[in-house]
Amino acid sequence: MDEGLRVPGHDWLYAVGDVNHRALLTHQGKYQARIAGAAIAARAAAGTAAPDGAAAAEPWGAYAATADTRALPQAVFTDPEAAAVGLTLAEAERAGYRARAVDHDLGAVSGAGLYADGYRGRARMVVDLDREVLLGATFVGAGAAELVHAATIAVAGEVPIARLWHAVPAFPTISEVWLRLLEAYRDQGD
Repeated sequence: MDEGLRVPGHDWLYAVGDVNHRALLTHQGKYQARIAGAAIAARAAAGTAAPDGAAAAEPWGAYAATADTRALPQAVFTDPEAAAVGLTLAEAERAGYRARAVDHDLGAVSGAGLYADGYRGRARMVVDLDREVLLGATFVGAGAAELVHAATIAVAGEVPIARLWHAVPAFPTISEVWLRLLEAYRDQGD
């Protein structure tokens, strides 16, 4: 399967969802369907066998399912919930990144007490120290699945840490954990 979700040996056949074994999650299957649909529509409009070669091969391009491997959000709806996107620290190091993880207690953010009495949870972000972008994030606690989308945007967009400082979370919400994580990253130094 190429990044454009075409089945090898069949230029006309695309595979999305569980059948391609790339990312066995409903939301990723929907994402893959959007990518394959765009490629099929481009082929039909151009009357060619494939969309423009450069666009088809370009990571994060209109015809490449890059998020399957670089920004795959996952959520486990248990009590407490667990949600993650991107790489763990161990995965980042195995992939050759010079990376650091920073952690914060979700129960210590301003909005936690409003969310639930005795709220408990943890948050972690993994940063590429050379590019200073987020490689991954993990959240565990009630409502953790609601926090992972912001991390998915930061990972997929390779948003610089310096820019994340300007993404102001509403007060008082659990999303304030982003400020605490950024402060921990800054305070730990390199």
